[in-house]
Amino acid sequence: MNPNVLVAGVGNILLGDDGFGVEVARRLSRTPQAQTVRVADFGIRSLHLAYELLEGYDTLVLIDAMSRGDTPGTVFVVEPDLDHLERLDEPSADDGATPSPMLDAHTLHPAAVLRTARALGARLATIRIVGCEPAELEPRIGLSAPVEGAVERAVVLVGELVKTLGHATGTPANDSDANEANEAIETRGGSR
Repeated sequence: MNPNVLVAGVGNILLGDDGFGVEVARRLSRTPQAQTVRVADFGIRSLHLAYELLEGYDTLVLIDAMSRGDTPGTVFVVEPDLDHLERLDEPSADDGATPSPMLDAHTLHPAAVLRTARALGARLATIRIVGCEPAELEPRIGLSAPVEGAVERAVVLVGELVKTLGHATGTPANDSDANEANEAIETRGGSR
């Protein structure tokens, strides 16, 4: 049976907390998953991820460090509006950044990857982005203490998301872990 759920960790491990998605994917890959679920670390290989989405997945759970102005270590879920992916690129009022229309092999912005995958022909029914507010995005290896503390909460959250989306993982999350994670994790929709 081919996987129809892709759990993709993204980020640059050489930029501190930007390695959050990679670390969550690494930990998830150590636990048995249902045959319908593929967990992968895409790091900074955005083009590779866009092409992987052509493999017939129905669901994508993307894990990434995302700055939204919250307390470092805050974990949240974003349900992007698939009809308006450009909204994920909108700069916040304080960063002054402009959207990047191009996807290069080493830049991984969720909206750019999703737009590229769609342009190539990928048709995903469901997408969730599990984000974590970073504390430090500076050249160094290793996560800050608040983001490291969020990794296990995100692992539980991703497992619960996969189940909720109708695709049970190979090992169900411990109920007390899931309850603890639900209390500690802020879940909300919106744009980046």
